[in-house]
Parts: sequence; structure tokens; C-alpha cells
Amino acid sequence: MTQDSIFLNSIIYLTAAVVSVPIAKKAGLGSVLGYLLAGIIIGPHALHLVGNEGAEIMHFAEFGVVIMLFLIGLELHPSMLWQMKRQIFGLGGLQIGITASIITVLSAFFWLNLTQAVTTGLILAISSTAIVLQTLSEKGLLKTQAGQHSFSVLLMQDISVIPILSIIALLAGEAASSGDLIVTENVVAHEGWQKFLIIIAIVAFIIIAGRFFAHYLFRFIAETKMREIFTATALLMIISITLAMNYVGLSPALGTFIAGVVLANSEYRHELENNLEPFKGLLLGLFFISVGANIDFILLKNNLLTIVFILSLLIITKLIVLYILGRAFKLNYSQNMLFTFSLAQSGEFAFVLISFATQNGIYDSFTSGVLLIVVALSMLITPLLFIINEKWIQPKLAKIDAKPPEDIIDNETNPVIIAGFGRFGMVLGRFLVANGIKATIIDNNPHNIDYLRKFGYKVYYGDITNANTLKSAGAEEAKILVITMNDRNQIDSLVNVAKRNHPHLKLIVRGIDIAHALELKNKGVDAVKQETFGSAVSLGIEALKNLDFNSYQAQRAANTFKHLGQQLMDKLQQRYSPDDPHFVMETKKFSEHLENILLMQQKHPIQDMDCAWDPESLIEEAKEHHLKQNKNEN
Repeated sequence: MTQDSIFLNSIIYLTAAVVSVPIAKKAGLGSVLGYLLAGIIIGPHALHLVGNEGAEIMHFAEFGVVIMLFLIGLELHPSMLWQMKRQIFGLGGLQIGITASIITVLSAFFWLNLTQAVTTGLILAISSTAIVLQTLSEKGLLKTQAGQHSFSVLLMQDISVIPILSIIALLAGEAASSGDLIVTENVVAHEGWQKFLIIIAIVAFIIIAGRFFAHYLFRFIAETKMREIFTATALLMIISITLAMNYVGLSPALGTFIAGVVLANSEYRHELENNLEPFKGLLLGLFFISVGANIDFILLKNNLLTIVFILSLLIITKLIVLYILGRAFKLNYSQNMLFTFSLAQSGEFAFVLISFATQNGIYDSFTSGVLLIVVALSMLITPLLFIINEKWIQPKLAKIDAKPPEDIIDNETNPVIIAGFGRFGMVLGRFLVANGIKATIIDNNPHNIDYLRKFGYKVYYGDITNANTLKSAGAEEAKILVITMNDRNQIDSLVNVAKRNHPHLKLIVRGIDIAHALELKNKGVDAVKQETFGSAVSLGIEALKNLDFNSYQAQRAANTFKHLGQQLMDKLQQRYSPDDPHFVMETKKFSEHLENILLMQQKHPIQDMDCAWDPESLIEEAKEHHLKQNKNEN
């Protein structure tokens, strides 16, 4: 490949990604499907913008999977990984064993001999680490129960790669003893015990080096203050581990994952993540594009019914096995369906295993070609399976996965009811308790309830927007209802319920933003505070102090800002309409006056902040000061 063709292909791949991925994201299809479709469009069976070098690019781009596993390892402490052992070895081992067995039986029943059937079962049992983890991470689902179970299964599949290669080599018999073993060719000449010792030595070196020496290396590199050298060091480490793991026939992704776990407690963890994230994203995108480009549509067209039948059999088999295992491991219905649909495809390592089996005489060219298309198509439809689960299945399961029964709240006659006890509500609750005020606390997040009860909080589970729940919480005897929930619709709903059924309650409400705060004031709540206003102003005080303002100046500026901001809220309350141009202009004008007041305060103190304020007179004074300043400048 010439230098010009390399640059041309780079432009084609990058252009395909830049055009297709944003469109796919806008359409709600996800970035992975966008990359796959881009590969199909530019591939040899559509626009023919790229040739048959896609397989080579795919092997290079698989390095993105390696980096991804390293970054995931950085998020997992060894203790956390040990806690997941049941999911990794139990759930993951059962998934591989059961799925491989069923696919083997089905393959032998329909068209393959026993050797081919066993090989096919082992290959197709593995799912796609790249697609699943990328999609779960993109959707923010990696930390869910289903996400953690999916990750555990994928990790076990990665661990199983070397045993699968060994089994395929045994099935190949004499054909496999020629030495052409792809990832294991460097150590195939060693005796079994020698190979085992080499594996142990390399893994031990990764752990020991990461635990005791990496800190000094990264500190030495960081002292150079050259970010590119830090990035080069991180890439050097990962490439070295990849080569070492390839040498002993283990999955490179497994090796880098171990390294990531070892470095999870390192103070350089975040810097490593920031430096490697762009490489991971770019290489994974390139990998997905190359998968799409390598689908042989001529073979697909000539054998459409056969391929569709095999693909359907694969997806249905995996869905059934995964669903049963998920229920056996106590996943609720919604999490189980996410887990099931996440892993229903075959994986990227199948391309290597199919090629390995073909080279060693297990598959003929037709069988390997069909299986390669089945694997690629299963990966292609995975984003669609996520969409089906998200759009149609999860909404229906919301009723089946009913919330736990609401707590019975007996004889609660506290003067305060707190609705919502997350981060915002907890601070407020602690403040009230510290001042001897008892409160009845209601939250609708069962996980939050369990966690808070461990710390001794008396928190009830219930839907506080329900009139009966509010009454049970003691609304008829309470004096104040403090609403600290973080959902705008729930806040509005509860305000309406409280105003309608318990008009005597004083309502103190958390406003999501200034627009929401104005709306709540118009509904007649007694007090409303923007959720981030106070903390933002407090940080502003610290910023001013670090810009050579003394403590008095910084605090005085903050008091002015808060006081006039509240006056603005009161003044605009009745006229609030975000689409009214007069409202927007008046708000902008007031902001300009406030800026003048604050600038003037820095040089000429106006009034004592403890005195009664007349915001209109302050504005007029600011105007006069601004006019005088302009005259002096002229």
C-alpha cells in the first residue's frame, strides 16, 4: 500500500465516521450502528471506496478493545473484582458452557460434522466486548446490575480464549500441529509445564511492576511536564503487555485489564484515562467500520435463507440461555432483559478463531465465509436489539418490576416533612436534625432507602406525590413540607397535591433552575431556592479571594449579588414568560445594572449590607455612577 493510498483511505474512513455517526446518534441508533453502517457504505459491496484491506485494518483496530479493557480495569479495585467472582466464574462459565453445548448440538443436527459443530459452538458462545461495553458505557448503563453482569460474562469469555484455542487445536489434530497457530505460535514449541511457567511469570511481572514500580515511572515522566511523553509511556506499556500476552497465547485484552486493575489505586489513574480515551474511541470506531466493510454481500445474497436461519438460531439460542441464567442469578425482569439483549451477538474474537480453524483444516472456505457473515451481522443488529429493549420492552416491564410496597407510616406528627432524601435533601435533613427539628422523610428510591437506613436515618419508601402517602406522612399536623426531589415534574406534581389537599402547609421547594423557580413562585410556594445557586456563589467567593479580593470585599460582593438577585426574582415573578421579549430585555438590563453596582462597590462602598435595601435606589445610583464614568472618559 503506497503512502498516497494510506492517506486516501484515512480520509475515507474518517469522513465516513464524521458523517454517519452524528446522523445515527440523532436518529437514536447509537454510535456503534453508525460506524457499522459507514463501513457497509464505503465497503467493496456498496460504494467500493475501500478495497479488501479491511481485515488487516480490523486486526489493527482491535487494539481499541485492548485499550478499552485497560480503562475499565482502572475503574475496578481488586477488592471489587473479588466481590464479582461469582458473576465472573459462575455466570460467565455457565454462559459459555451452556451456550456452546446447545450450539454444538444444533450445528451437528443441521449440517456440520462433530468437529466443526464443537468448534462452532465454542466460537459463537463468545459475545462482543467492543460493542457491548461501548454501548453500555455510551448509555450510562455500565454501572447497573445488568451492566456489571454483562461485564463479568465478557471478562470470563476473554479468560476462556486460550482454552478455546487449545481445544480447537486438539480438534484439528495433525493439521494444527504445523505451528501456524496465530496468537500462540511463539510458544507452541514449549512443553506444557514450561508454557505454564512462562504465563505465570509474565502475569506476575505485570502485577508486580504495576504495584511497585509504575508509580515511580509515571512520577518521573510527569516531572517532565510533557503530556505527549506521558501518553507515549502509557501506549508503550499497553503495547508491551499486548505483545507479551500474544507471546504466551493469552488475550491481550485480559493482560491490559489486569494491569488496569493493578493501577486502579494509582494517583495517575485519571491522567491515564484522559490520555488514552481518544485512542480507544478512534480505534474502536475504526474497528466497527472495518466490520461493516468486511460483510460479503455477494455470499449473503446467494445464501440468504441459510444465513438468516443460522443468524436467527444463534440470536434466539443466546437470548434464551442468557434470560434463564439472568433469572437464576436474581436479576429482576428489566435488568435481566437488558443483560439478555446485551450479549445476544457473537464477538470480534470470532473472526480470529474462524480464521484459525480454517487454516487448520476444520472449516472449508464456504463454511468459514458463512460463519464470518453471521458473526458480522449479529454484531450489526446488536444496536437494534438495544433499541428494541429500550423502546418497547423496558416500558412494559416497568409494571412487572413493580416498586416495592410502600412503607406504612404510623402516627408521624413531626412538624416537617422532607420529600426526597438524595444529596440535596440529606444536607438539609442533617441541618434540621442538628437544630433539634424532627422530620418525616419520604423517598421513592429503594436503593437510596436501604443505604440511608444503614446510617441510622428513619426514611420511608413511598410515592410522596400521591395524596394518600402525603396524608400518611402527617401532612394534616405538619407545619412545613420541604420538597428536595430532583425531578421537575415530580416537584410540580407534589406542589399541586399539597396546595389542593393541605393548604395550611408552608411549602419550601428546591427549584431546578431560575425558570422553574419563577414558575414555583407563581404557584404560591412560600420559599424556593435554586439548587445550585448558593454553592455556586460560595465558590465565587473563593474565586474572588484568589484574585486578590480581601474576605470582606468578596463576601460583600456575594451578599449584593444574592440580595439583588432575589429582588429581581420578586420583581419578575408575575411577568415570567421565557418567550416574552420584554422579560428577556428587562432581565438583561438588570444584569447590566448589577454588574455596574458590583464594579462600583469595589471602589466606592455604597451602603452597609446589613441595612434595609432599596434595590431601585441602588440601580439609580449605579446608573449615575456609570454616566459620570463615561463623561470622565470622554
